[in-house]
Parts: sequence; structure tokens; C-alpha cells
Amino acid sequence: MPEDKPTGSRGNDLRHVCIIMDGNGRWAKKRFMPRFAGHKAGLSTVRKIVSSCVEQEIEALTLFAFSSENWRRPQKEVGLLMELFATALTREVKKLHENNVQLRIIGDLSAFSEKIQTLINNAINKTAGNTGLVLNIAANYGGRWDITQAARKMAYEVQQGKLAAEDITEESIENYLSLKDLPEPDLFIRTGGEKRISNFVLWQLAYCELYFTDILWPDFNKPQFQDAIDSFRSRQRRFGRTGDQLKEE
Repeated sequence: MPEDKPTGSRGNDLRHVCIIMDGNGRWAKKRFMPRFAGHKAGLSTVRKIVSSCVEQEIEALTLFAFSSENWRRPQKEVGLLMELFATALTREVKKLHENNVQLRIIGDLSAFSEKIQTLINNAINKTAGNTGLVLNIAANYGGRWDITQAARKMAYEVQQGKLAAEDITEESIENYLSLKDLPEPDLFIRTGGEKRISNFVLWQLAYCELYFTDILWPDFNKPQFQDAIDSFRSRQRRFGRTGDQLKEE
């Protein structure tokens, strides 16, 4: 059985941030540019936010890059997104490695081309020994898929006699999820004005603080990221307790 998952932060310590990077297409449309130009501009924002997380010694950053529902987009846009993904895996990994960032890709990777799967494996292996920020890129990912694949693995282990049904608990389920060895997310950010979590890390967001902004992703730079962090740190996180109990600690 996998090792126990570390507990999430308590209080206002910020260890893990999750972001839905929304608004690339609308950013491009406002500038009379093709949607793909917005995705390229969004990659520049990714660099800035990763840099900020490294500077602030945040332990983990999880970015929703491509959902399992995004395959429904126009075929041309999906093809260009795959090209951008391949380019990023080729060009960005060296800098991530130099900055001690460990790259992980979470999701059902079997849907990607052999070329992209090879690039993913190479990038993961190159940065596996790094001890700084853990950067999770959610690609062909869905929160329901994550829970389903965990349940399937557990059912198989019960069938094989490796796991007893009575040992299935909330804690043991977490050990089979994509973010199993990381602290639970503390702060969830969604740019672009939408106020929903869109099938992103559903299990892990149970006690996460939510932050929504109208700013489109390509315009979401370090100052806007700091605004989200400041909002997080201004909140009282009670985890089922009362405010008076927290004051007594």
C-alpha cells in the first residue's frame, strides 16, 4: 500500500496552490487575434507564476492545462494545443531543472500521442530528483476520473487480497489519487471570471480556500497572484472548529 499522505496546511500556511488558467481565448479575441495566440501568451504567465512560487518557497503548484472535456474543442485548436504542449515540454524543462523544480504530469496520459508521452516521461525523469517546488500539470485530467481510477485500483487490490474492504477509509483513498504524496491544496484560484471548479481536483478541494478573479489568465501576473495570496492569508481557516477555539490555541 502507498505511504500515508501528508496532512494539509493548518492556519494560513500556504503550501499548495491549484489554478484553473482560464481566459486565454477571450484574451486573444479582445485583441482580434486567433485563440491560439492567447494560449501562447498564457504560457508566459505560467513562467511568472512558477517563478513566484519558487521565490515564496511554496511546496506545490497544480495547474489545470487540459481537461478531459477539452477534447471537445475544435480539432484545429486541440491540434495546436498539443503542439504547444510538446514545445513546452521540450523548451521549458531545462529551466525548471535549473531552478530545482520537479515536474509531474497528472491525468490519463494514454490519450496523448507517442511523441508527447515520450516527452512527458523524459521531462519527469529529468526533474525527478529535484527538491524544490513540485509543479503538477493536469493534462487530460478530470477530478471524477481521478476518483474513479483510485477506486479501480483499490477494487483490484481487494480482489487480489492485498487490501481488506474494511481498511478503505478517507485516508486510504487519498493514497491512490494523483496528488497522493503532496499536502492538500490550500488555495484554489480561477481566472477569467467563471465561478466554478470544473471537475478539477474534486476530492482534494474539500477544505481549500477558493479565489475567483475576472482577470484573464495572460494578464494574471505576479501582483495579481500576490493579491490572491493576501486574500488567502486574511481568512480564518477553522476546519470544523469555532473561531474561539482557534484563539485559545
